[in-house]
Amino acid sequence: MREGFQQVLEGLTEEVLGISRIVGAQVRGAVKAVIEDDTEAAAAIIAADDEVDDRCLGAEDRIIEITATQHPVARDLRLLWSLNHVLTHLERMGDLATNIAKVVRRSEGRRASQTLYDLLQAQGNLVVRLLEASMEALEKGDLELAKRLPEMDEPIDHLHKQFFREMSRVHDEGDAEVASMLVLASRHLERVADNAVDIGERVSYLLTGHHRRTDEAG
Repeated sequence: MREGFQQVLEGLTEEVLGISRIVGAQVRGAVKAVIEDDTEAAAAIIAADDEVDDRCLGAEDRIIEITATQHPVARDLRLLWSLNHVLTHLERMGDLATNIAKVVRRSEGRRASQTLYDLLQAQGNLVVRLLEASMEALEKGDLELAKRLPEMDEPIDHLHKQFFREMSRVHDEGDAEVASMLVLASRHLERVADNAVDIGERVSYLLTGHHRRTDEAG
């Protein structure tokens, strides 16, 4: 009975990890679509958000069912709560990826400074890496990796600030409008990163049983 329950938990964890891989691909693809002004790719990313929402809801329903029927305790209960918490963040990340993809439609083929696209690419790469690290910490039970996530987030915030410095150099009204869309896309990436850091905090809770922020000392 216990072995069967552990298999159920492992299957649920793998489902959450699978959803995270879809979300990572969404974020990566949304950034690529903006940089390449690819309307078809952007539309596909927007449409794919329904799959993420549906799978998150399905996993959440499964967590409720398991909690109600199996009466888990201690670490198993923390795992279920933590997975539910992670699902909430993944759903938000999927929504943010959709918002990034919508920049392609709103820009209507207009382009901004290449520097902004280079910044967006660099930021996107770091964000996807951070998301993958947060899920690796969950999958492997790696507390030290979970604690390092805020440090990994710092260059992402730094790149976002560079967008505003670059914006100050834009004087043409049309260019400024497109540039402001890219700044917003950068902000969405920053929020994806924040959600990944929050996942790390939940991993710390799962592994230690204590609520704490991953940037706390000691």
